[in-house]
Amino acid sequence: MKIAEEYPGLYEYANFELPQEELFLPGHGLCASCTIGVIARHMLKVLGPDTIIVNPTGCAEVSTVVYPRTNWAVPWIHVAFGNGGSVASGIEAAIKVLKRRGVIDPNRKINVVVFAGDGGTADIGFQALSGMLERGHKVIYVMYDNEGYMNTGIQRSGTTPLGASTTTAPAGRKIPGNVTHKKPMAAIAAAHGIPYVATANPAYVHDMLYKFKKAAEAEGPAFLHILQSCTPGWRFEPKYAIRILELATETGYWVNYEIDHGEFRVTIPVPKRKPVKCFLELQGRFKHLKPEEVETIQAIIDRDVEEINRLMGKEVIGPVDPSLPCLTPRGAR
Repeated sequence: MKIAEEYPGLYEYANFELPQEELFLPGHGLCASCTIGVIARHMLKVLGPDTIIVNPTGCAEVSTVVYPRTNWAVPWIHVAFGNGGSVASGIEAAIKVLKRRGVIDPNRKINVVVFAGDGGTADIGFQALSGMLERGHKVIYVMYDNEGYMNTGIQRSGTTPLGASTTTAPAGRKIPGNVTHKKPMAAIAAAHGIPYVATANPAYVHDMLYKFKKAAEAEGPAFLHILQSCTPGWRFEPKYAIRILELATETGYWVNYEIDHGEFRVTIPVPKRKPVKCFLELQGRFKHLKPEEVETIQAIIDRDVEEINRLMGKEVIGPVDPSLPCLTPRGAR
């Protein structure tokens, strides 16, 4: 991996206009303020109607397709927790055959997308994902990461952060919640040598749109790891769904970057960081943490930021500034 040239600007997406047509329809059963809908709606705005969605079991599946209704105005298939990558591989291979036989116009671009949560990606679906990437199928894999098995009772997953309290990693007097670190799925996907990998955050929707566009243009697999706030699992007031995601990036907990054909770049620089306690204190899953445990998490983030800056060869994620307010007034950013 090498460092990309100077980032050309956050708003390359401005070269294309989003259509008025809605392909992710209203009336879903997602929780109040759930950002899965934000991700899905904008994804289909970019990808358009020639898109096939492969949707493993998870929050998105149980909330957007309740028989006989659906919120997806594109072809959609529900698959098991563990085989999203395999089913998408088969669909992509079938499209190639149909184009070769003249059944489908060879010039017609059809997007095959896996839209899966962290459980169906980082854990149960990990093997199928790896095989799909290794074989080089032209599939866009979108992982919406709410950092737990929220659909089935808020159990911990491979992407649950250190210290978070879940029903299978509860905070107690001796063990302060989850004891493992968040699995770096974007880095794992990038290790397969695929054309495009990115992390994104619905609070920075323009950056997310740009990355959907880049993923669609990739000649081969693309993997997008998108942080997704979860009201019941993270235990916050619904009005804070986007503010918490902003804080994730503003504190350095979540860095928005891309790896385009091996070139690494941070797409949302943060000149000065807020302390990670700003991100943690709005969420009930971290309420049990002691000051020294928060300091441990801060030290881990500081280390990760240092590594990001080392990769970039310059400071793109700045130092912590304790004077910054946790909740910046709207319009003051």
